[in-house]
Amino acid sequence: MLAKRIIPCLDVKDGITVKGIKFVDLQDVGEPPQMAAEYERQGADEIVFLDISASAEGRKTLMDVVERTAERLFVPLTVGGGIRSKEDMRTALNAGADKVSVNTVAVQRPEVISECAQDFGSQCVVVAIDAKREGTSWKVYTHGGRRRTEVDAVEWAGRVQDLGAGEILLTSMDADGTKDGYDIPLTSRVAEAVDIPVIASGGCGNASHIYEVLSQTKAEAALAASIFHYNELTVQQVKGYLRERGVAVR
Repeated sequence: MLAKRIIPCLDVKDGITVKGIKFVDLQDVGEPPQMAAEYERQGADEIVFLDISASAEGRKTLMDVVERTAERLFVPLTVGGGIRSKEDMRTALNAGADKVSVNTVAVQRPEVISECAQDFGSQCVVVAIDAKREGTSWKVYTHGGRRRTEVDAVEWAGRVQDLGAGEILLTSMDADGTKDGYDIPLTSRVAEAVDIPVIASGGCGNASHIYEVLSQTKAEAALAASIFHYNELTVQQVKGYLRERGVAVR
């Protein structure tokens, strides 16, 4: 059985890590390079760095902040936000990213997934899916959760896999920042629909939520922000909790 990964997330706006609820009401919580280094010290398996306002503001990712964050890390760093082309992905990889996450551009121009996978390898290409429930299904949102599309999230997951994505970062917009737990039905449906790893994101409020999503779905990793940013739990504490309950972690 593959060991499950625990991944702290840095949502970055104007060069500062922020945290919100359902993608709004953002509060500053710290400097990305220092926070990333601390989470690595705690035993994080990877770090995700998302420039959450880049796409909505029509600008590129803050690469100087990415560089300062990457140079302090030995664990893999995934960077996303404002990536609009193969060239942008190359810039992010050159700045120190190990993987690059795309969302808005992937929906607008799906062939960018294949172009990037061909040039850099599927292992570098993460497709972020921000999804919101509508009845019995979920719709994909772009531009940092600001724009609804007609794209079905589960169908889209299957398509991005076919196009060459190596991983899916799945965020439930309904659960994001609520600390009420991950969206188990959404995560389960998407993880069942694909063979590539799915990272569950949105809603983590405690270690039991991480245990639930990793034991009740096929998600291979859990992403969390608030519990780490506000020092409610360390990565070590989460991993210890999971180990006690028989979940294999690194």
